[in-house]
Amino acid sequence: MNITGVGIWSAPLRYGDQGEAAEAAAELEELGFGALWIPDVGGPVFDSVENLLSATRQAVIATGILNLWMHAPADVAASYASLTAAHGDRFLLGIGVSHAPLIDAGDPGRYRRPLRAMTTFLDGLDAAEAPVPAGSRVLAALGPKMLELAAARSRGAHPYLTTPEHTRFAREQLGDGPLLLPEQTAILCSSRDEARVIGTKWLGSYLALPNYANNLLRSGFSEDDIVGVSDRLFDALIAWGSPETITSRITEHRDAGADHVCVQLLDADPRAFPRAQWRKLAEALG
Repeated sequence: MNITGVGIWSAPLRYGDQGEAAEAAAELEELGFGALWIPDVGGPVFDSVENLLSATRQAVIATGILNLWMHAPADVAASYASLTAAHGDRFLLGIGVSHAPLIDAGDPGRYRRPLRAMTTFLDGLDAAEAPVPAGSRVLAALGPKMLELAAARSRGAHPYLTTPEHTRFAREQLGDGPLLLPEQTAILCSSRDEARVIGTKWLGSYLALPNYANNLLRSGFSEDDIVGVSDRLFDALIAWGSPETITSRITEHRDAGADHVCVQLLDADPRAFPRAQWRKLAEALG
């Protein structure tokens, strides 16, 4: 499984019309994007993985991330074995602990000791009848302890909603061997006002989650930056402007130690497949 270059992170590939998702995935592969990443906040995620694997020939399909609270390790291992048997070694299992407000909303008190929960989940994958190889899984990791676990028990880390400075920190924590695969949010637009219309509410919903807020506080941002979604924070987390501006941010991540960067292009309609924007980004990447 070769995971280098630039990929695409997309919620519509997961939750949009699956016929259009298949068409879009085939085009993204033709455009040169080597990996396609999809989220998991409930529902039959492996059906979507199957749909994207069937629509492509070589691209890696990755979960960014599989929510461990919503799945049993034995079931995940069985689905992984079935998908790789049918499509080869192209499924990268990204696993994450999600966020207390989301998990506890339906079952108060369930979200406890996330590092131990991740360790237990990995133990379950290892103990399954057909184990998921450590080389075919990565962990959503922001802080030192989860990054350490990612280096020890998986192929690497998939940080989300971070900066090139965090990529440099994560590389130092991981060392030279493990993969580092950050997500970078981006908006193709002509002005800050346009970027703000598309991105401020989207970003604010993530900043309300403590895992992201705490990571940004560790990274040197203030409570005021987070509560008010300051321009400083907005610009650090979202690359906006021309395709060249976005490719420049990708280069910053690569220079900081990333092996692969998956770009999430936001559209004014969050349910739409931003296919025109993907084409422009591919053209800028050459």
